[in-house]
Amino acid sequence: MPVPAMAAATASSFCWEVFPPMPTCRVYCSPAYRDGHLFVVGGCGRAGLPLAAAEMLDVPSQTWLALPPLPTARAGAAAVAVGKQVLVVGGMDSRQSPLASVDVFNTDEGKWEPAAALAQPSMGVSAVERDGVVYALGGMGADTSPQALVRLYEPGTARWQPLPSMPTPCYGASAFLQGSKIFLLGGRQGKLPVTAFEAFDLETRSWTRYPSVPSRRAFAGCAVAEGCVFSLGGLQQPGPHNFYSRPHFVSTVEIFDLEQGAWSKLGRAVRMRDKRADFVAGCLGGRVVAAGGLGNQSFPLGSVEGFSPVRKRWEQLPAMPTGRCSCSSYQALSRLFVIGGVAQGPSGAVEALCLREGA
Repeated sequence: MPVPAMAAATASSFCWEVFPPMPTCRVYCSPAYRDGHLFVVGGCGRAGLPLAAAEMLDVPSQTWLALPPLPTARAGAAAVAVGKQVLVVGGMDSRQSPLASVDVFNTDEGKWEPAAALAQPSMGVSAVERDGVVYALGGMGADTSPQALVRLYEPGTARWQPLPSMPTPCYGASAFLQGSKIFLLGGRQGKLPVTAFEAFDLETRSWTRYPSVPSRRAFAGCAVAEGCVFSLGGLQQPGPHNFYSRPHFVSTVEIFDLEQGAWSKLGRAVRMRDKRADFVAGCLGGRVVAAGGLGNQSFPLGSVEGFSPVRKRWEQLPAMPTGRCSCSSYQALSRLFVIGGVAQGPSGAVEALCLREGA
């Protein structure tokens, strides 16, 4: 049984908890978590088409329950648990077009209902819940252009309220809460990775621009630990001075100190052990964690590594039971859930990195 981490754990303290596979194999699915239940909705199946499948894992009993299907099949949506509801926002339909529709699953009633739609179709929306309110940021529109839209959803009114737009339009950005601010890092504009790092103050409802990520990388990982933001790995894009070079996997580690408001200048010593992109990143046991993804091999990675902010070094952690890339993830109950993704095809694997009892 996993236990909460009270201090930085040793590498030998980590282990993997393997859950029964999802009834539906999928990639680009949308997870949400509430009261010991992991909800997994939508995604793409073996045929490459968006799914309406919705399933719930009871974490303590390790059993899956099939839920009524989504009213609208979708992949790449944002899913957020708020109160007794699971909100599923936007995404892509079977025609590969962004969706404006929003579906709500009422956990007490066990059924789906339509909610107020977004003002514009959006896929790749970043969503955050705070104090019973959902914030939806950015996305890609029907014309494939990145959006700067910021929208607030209150379950009590069941309406979307517009908020001040993002300084940099993008989709697929990493979003996280720190105090009264929502931070947005990276994302994409078409095929180009975004280096913007910005924060929305929920109290003043205003945006602040921070120094951009030093290097331009697609499919990088993001984690927050010890008051710092970590931008990890990815697929390095050619810059203005090396236009003819090809994109390549990197082990880059760039750290932003939220208190000092600056990116640290780091040497090769703190780079990840493996070059990787499209992987799962998180913070567990006082360590920044990078798991799976794609590298220079012809198959998805199963390697896992952890970085100690105190020791300033990476150590190898137990390998994933199922090596995968393009996974969805969720962190709860001192577990880092790794959900679905691609192994030799869409995967049904659900595994969680955690700490051994007594660690």
